[in-house]
Amino acid sequence: MIKIKKIDHIAVAVENIDHALAKWQETLGITGQDRELVSSQKTETVLLPIGESSVELIEPKGNEGLARFLEKRGPGLHHIAIEVEGLDAALAFLRSMHVPLIDETPRIGARGHRVAFLHPRATGGVLVELVEPVPEPQDIGHGPTDPGPAPKST
Repeated sequence: MIKIKKIDHIAVAVENIDHALAKWQETLGITGQDRELVSSQKTETVLLPIGESSVELIEPKGNEGLARFLEKRGPGLHHIAIEVEGLDAALAFLRSMHVPLIDETPRIGARGHRVAFLHPRATGGVLVELVEPVPEPQDIGHGPTDPGPAPKST
């Protein structure tokens, strides 16, 4: 079984991230955040937060598959990313069900998250990315940050 948490983002393939970002900002007033060059995937990304999810603009920076996608289909919806709990277990479950996968094992994606793509055949033609966010660093302390009232002096 897969523990789905939410839609993490909807990715839109663009030919020029600066022009696309300007259009989204001008049309909907959404400001981009977390712009990043994802060297492992040879893309540049920027997130446009919408509630608990985001639209992610992605531009190829050497990613041949994404470049071919743009040549063939033009700018538009590229994939849907679903946040899961336990990406390794989700992939093992999908493999046991003989679901076609692009990634047999997780890789590092934008924001340092662990990701794996399902083949579009698995979902009737939609590319789906499974995302497992990296844990937020926890404060390493030895008690509450508010020590409470000072002891009374006698």
